[in-house]
Amino acid sequence: MKRTTAALALTTALTVLASPLLAQSQGDWTVGVGIANVNPKSDNGTLAGASATINDNTQLSLTAEYFIRDNLGIELLAASPFSHDISLGGAYAGTTKHLPPTISLNYHFVTKSAWKPFVGVGVNYTTFFEESSPLGNLKLEDSWGLAATIGVDYQISDTGSVRFEARYMDIESDTYLNGAYIGTAEIDPIVLGVSYVHRF
Repeated sequence: MKRTTAALALTTALTVLASPLLAQSQGDWTVGVGIANVNPKSDNGTLAGASATINDNTQLSLTAEYFIRDNLGIELLAASPFSHDISLGGAYAGTTKHLPPTISLNYHFVTKSAWKPFVGVGVNYTTFFEESSPLGNLKLEDSWGLAATIGVDYQISDTGSVRFEARYMDIESDTYLNGAYIGTAEIDPIVLGVSYVHRF
C-alpha cells in the first residue's frame, strides 16, 4: 500500500510538472485597477523655435482583458486624465491634459511558478484637452500610434495577481498657438504601472 501510494504521488507530481500550465483560459476575463506613470522621453521636439520639455504625471489606471484563446487576450487600457506642463527653452509655456486609451493583443507565457510574464502589441489613441498657455490659445491635435507592453503578474490567489508592467506609446501631436502651427510635440512616453488584477 505504501509503495502504491508513493507511486501514485510520484506519478501525479510528474504529470503536473510535465503538463502545460495555462496562465489564463479561453473565455476568461480580467479586470485591473492600479496606478500608472506617463514619463515622456527627454527630447520632446521643437515648438515655436524652442526646445520643448513635457513633464511626467501619475494617475489611476484601469484595464479589462478578454481571452480569445488560452493565454491570448485582447486588453483595453483606460485611465483618469493625465496632466502635463510644457516648457519651451526651460520656461513654462503651458499645460495640457490627455487620455490615452490603448487596445492590445497580449500573450501570457506558461510558467510553473507564481510569476507569469506577458508581452503585448497594440494601438494607442491619445486625445488632448483643456490646454492652456500664457502665450495664447494652445491646441494639441489628437494622436494615433503603436504601443508595446511587457510585464509580469505575480499570482497571490486563485483569482488575484499583482501586475508590474512597462509600456511604450508612440504619441506625436501637431501643435498650434493662436491657430498657427508651431511644430510637433514628440511625447513617446514610457508608462510604468502597478496594479491588482482579478480574474473572472
